[in-house]
Amino acid sequence: MKIDLKKELASYTAKRGVFDVIDIPPLRYLMIDGHGDPNTQPYADAISTLFPVAYKLKFMSKKELGRDYVVMPLEAQWWSDDMSTFTTDRDKSRWDWTAMILVPDWTTDEEFDRARAAAADAPAIDRLRLETLDEGRCVQTLHLGPFDDEGPVLDELHHAFIPAQGLRMTGRHHEVYLSDIRRTDPAKLRTILRQPVSPADAA
Repeated sequence: MKIDLKKELASYTAKRGVFDVIDIPPLRYLMIDGHGDPNTQPYADAISTLFPVAYKLKFMSKKELGRDYVVMPLEAQWWSDDMSTFTTDRDKSRWDWTAMILVPDWTTDEEFDRARAAAADAPAIDRLRLETLDEGRCVQTLHLGPFDDEGPVLDELHHAFIPAQGLRMTGRHHEVYLSDIRRTDPAKLRTILRQPVSPADAA
């Protein structure tokens, strides 16, 4: 049986127009950091590095361990000194990012090193790492449509829903790209928008 972690992890299910508060366990990701507009070469280089390594890990797991799985979708964390650059301002040149792909928890550092060596010609291979992300409590929702239409949803999430629940934002804005941008009409793009939170009165 081919494992599909999207169907096994509750954090990969979200509803449009609904803000869900969920607890996410520590998860392992392939990660590459960068800065600036995602429509530029550094972000494209990150994607062109993440997927080849992710597929090498998949085939390694299938051949050596007999454990086949579906390669997970692209994800990214986004942050800026001024979070209005994501909501009202949308100034992409000021964004920092970490592009990511989730890997199964049985992926070892040794397997990662071998997969990275096998993809040595990938454009951002020198910036690739394997790291555990522990987001804990988060609020998330499903956005349907172009990425540039996310602003109002994020504004409601940041300034209405989260404070109303007695929470405050912690960590970094996180997006999960459920659609293949190369083959999907922008109006039909499905993106999970996620924000780590903690109690507003927490120290």
